[in-house]
Amino acid sequence: MSGLPPGPRTPRLLQSRRWSREPLPFLERCRARYGPTFTLRLRHLGTWVLLSDPEDVKRVFSADTDDLGVGVPNLALRPVLGAHSVMLSEEPEHMARRKMMLPRFHGDRMREDAEVMTELARREVRAWPVGEPFRLWPRMQALTQEVVMRAVFGDDQGRLDRLRVLLTNLTDAVNDEGRLRKLALFGPGWLERSRGWRQAMDPVEKEVLAEVRRRRAEGENGRKDAVSILIEARNEDGSPLSEKELRDELLTLLTDGPTSSSLAWVFERLLRHPEKLERLQQELLAGEGDAYLDAVIKETLRLRPPVSVVVRRLLRPATLGGYDLPAETLVAPCVYLVHNSAEIYEDPGSFVPERFLERRAAVPTWIPFGGGARRCLAASYAEQEMKRVVRTVLEEVELEPVDTGSERISRAAIAFSPAQHGLVVARPRTPVYA
Repeated sequence: MSGLPPGPRTPRLLQSRRWSREPLPFLERCRARYGPTFTLRLRHLGTWVLLSDPEDVKRVFSADTDDLGVGVPNLALRPVLGAHSVMLSEEPEHMARRKMMLPRFHGDRMREDAEVMTELARREVRAWPVGEPFRLWPRMQALTQEVVMRAVFGDDQGRLDRLRVLLTNLTDAVNDEGRLRKLALFGPGWLERSRGWRQAMDPVEKEVLAEVRRRRAEGENGRKDAVSILIEARNEDGSPLSEKELRDELLTLLTDGPTSSSLAWVFERLLRHPEKLERLQQELLAGEGDAYLDAVIKETLRLRPPVSVVVRRLLRPATLGGYDLPAETLVAPCVYLVHNSAEIYEDPGSFVPERFLERRAAVPTWIPFGGGARRCLAASYAEQEMKRVVRTVLEEVELEPVDTGSERISRAAIAFSPAQHGLVVARPRTPVYA
């Protein structure tokens, strides 16, 4: 069929409000009414064709890089990441930047960081309050921020101390609920004009560029952090990256990502399923390997994916969902709907890590990090970090939920967080912690 698939006929403003305030129920209602392929029309973000049939998702993710471009919703991140970010650049620049950055988050460098992740997690856990409620998500934000700062800047403690405060302020600004709603309704131009946003962003940019200039003046001396890798990198014409390009790539790495919210969800889900938590603790403490830990993480990422949709722009006509779509159509493989499909997963709304002991988590039915050429370049790094942190927390403390009911899903800047930010009580397991 020609033309776009059916979808809500309400005005763009109303659809945008529903998308900004209750995105996941909105997606579920649309699928129930229109089927696995439907159209949303969103103010400032364009017209999307949502795809939740695995075969359509596979076609998008396996498409040639010449057939797909960056989607408009990605460009809404431009005030944060900058036009030269690897997340926003078109081909062939995107692939060139990806190759520059990939070694820092894979292979030997990733394995070397594993012990650092464990040590930082242990240090963070031993600073938690004992026997009184606290919110886990901000603690996970502080921890994952520390990990990524060291990956980007190395172990320069003075630089890290200054940057830590600035990045915390920026993270708070990015995740401010009022600012997120206004961004959805008024578009990225509003954010660029926001005084509060600039007050948070400008000091971070200044600190990042100061480090870039210092490193260029002093030389790299064999350092292998992200700053050094990017300073030494060269474009195809042999030229170094400009300060603007370095700023954009480094801010992409430093700006709060979804790993912290995913970690908060791991513990939220385990604490609401004590039998799963008990099995995981017993296997970890008995040294029985990471199979169940890996399954817990994969099941959490299935139920609570970091992003609900991945938007791409067709550079050539394509047939998806039974519709002949013209070039420039925004197509959106819907991670949330794929992960919550009863045709793919038995009892999809339940937390059942065991399902990933029996089946392989793979594209196109498990896509928390996207897929294809633009799959998150730090996906393996993030999974390793989650495993190290979860193991360390469960070795150090016993966690108890403050409320027995499940926490609602709340929108954050990039991911979705527990509405109460993972409200827990910690009891020490080790004498050192006590």
